[in-house]
Amino acid sequence: MKKKRHPPGSTARSRPAPIADHVRVEKQVAIRSDHDIVTARQEGRLLAKQVGFSDTHLTLIATAISELARNILLYAREGSLTLGIVENNGRSGITVEAIDRGPGIPDVARALEVGYSTSGSLGLGLPGVRRLMDEFEVESRVGRGTRVTARKGRG
Repeated sequence: MKKKRHPPGSTARSRPAPIADHVRVEKQVAIRSDHDIVTARQEGRLLAKQVGFSDTHLTLIATAISELARNILLYAREGSLTLGIVENNGRSGITVEAIDRGPGIPDVARALEVGYSTSGSLGLGLPGVRRLMDEFEVESRVGRGTRVTARKGRG
């Protein structure tokens, strides 16, 4: 089966986005240095712990946050992460939104392929985040920036 390609500067979505979320708590972390990655991880873990995620899921969420923040530094140099506790149909979870005004991703579908990298890394960043989280969406426009939204639900 052939993989569906998205045109450059488009949106790729894995699993449908929830219909209606209520954000109960929200924290914003500016990403400008490695120290900010640590701060974002810590804030994300604290929020996920409030939701009641297991230690294993806390680690997975923190890893996804690290990957998104690292991508901001690597490709855009600065941006922000918005972390939140969301509720949808009696189900709680965590949402992570990474936004930058960097160069954008010319081919979103290609960037989501495991092993593809423009930085010489292992190419696990975005595909890894997509695997770790329940919902995942990338919106990017060349020359304008990128927004990645990822969510993990509990119970």
